[in-house]
Amino acid sequence: MKELWDLYTTFVRIGCVTFGGGYAMLPILERELADKRGWTTLEELQDYFAIGQCTPGIIALNVSTFIGEKWAGVKGALAATTGFLTGPVAIILVIAAFLRNFAHIPAVQHAFAGIRVCVCVLILQAVLRLWKKSVVDPFTLGLYLAVFALQAFAGVLPVKVPAAVLVILAGAGGILAAGVKNRKKGKEAGK
Repeated sequence: MKELWDLYTTFVRIGCVTFGGGYAMLPILERELADKRGWTTLEELQDYFAIGQCTPGIIALNVSTFIGEKWAGVKGALAATTGFLTGPVAIILVIAAFLRNFAHIPAVQHAFAGIRVCVCVLILQAVLRLWKKSVVDPFTLGLYLAVFALQAFAGVLPVKVPAAVLVILAGAGGILAAGVKNRKKGKEAGK
């Protein structure tokens, strides 16, 4: 029961202080889950983020579910997911109740503008961390450049490739590249 309570309370705190969605939350999740508690490694967390990005729902919510399941099975997944949702749902309900009354105030509008800038910085920081861990050889650099080009120039290309298709193709490419690398190692070891 203590393990479930720890999962719940940890994700309540994370849910209450993470702003900007998915990648903006990565530094906070790294600090709380990998560095402070040792519930996951940075590599596992990045894998959870990748899977969370490819599955329906909010990335960080999906990550909380994966971590909870890893540590305490289905009950842990429920505890972590519920914990992550508790704070934001309460905060959103309060904000929704009062936002209409305050949204027109210049100070509130300026605060939102400042928050958007901060979120951009948090996302950039997460992208740079992911870059360092993900783009590690010529193949992954080529894959990155291909996916980036397809997304960056989607507006001028005759056919837009959906993000889900890109994710599936990138995963298949990673499997093929690993197979080629393993065959090369096998041949070198057999010499």
